[in-house]
Amino acid sequence: MAVIAYNEAELKELARLMRAEAEGDGQLGMLLVGNVGVNRVRADCLDFENINSLLDMIYQSPGGFEAIQDSYFYQRAREQEIRLARRVVGGEEFDPGDDSLWFFMPGGECPPQWFGQWNVGRFKSHCFYTPQPGECPNLFGDQ
Repeated sequence: MAVIAYNEAELKELARLMRAEAEGDGQLGMLLVGNVGVNRVRADCLDFENINSLLDMIYQSPGGFEAIQDSYFYQRAREQEIRLARRVVGGEEFDPGDDSLWFFMPGGECPPQWFGQWNVGRFKSHCFYTPQPGECPNLFGDQ
């Protein structure tokens, strides 16, 4: 059962985003990016208030993803990434993306804080950041 509403076109957009942001980090890296995207739709807090769909999340401006400005993002979604996207909208969560709303690729070590949010882990090239408990009750399942 899906944790957010979506249609097949939106799922393909998510798959393209996951590939464009983290293909170099393999399947788990792409799943982690997908977790962050789904979390942004579910959270309704901080930078992500009124983000109600995958398309709202993918094309959020300001605050969206840099990858959508790269031509690589606009290639057709592949079956492998579509399957991965289906897993994250279905509720599969992976640490450290399970409660994260942000990630980025630093030039070195992960800073302990990034724009006031705390680092909760790293996977390959990306650092992941989660809001403090109480800041986003929808994200932590306290609905």
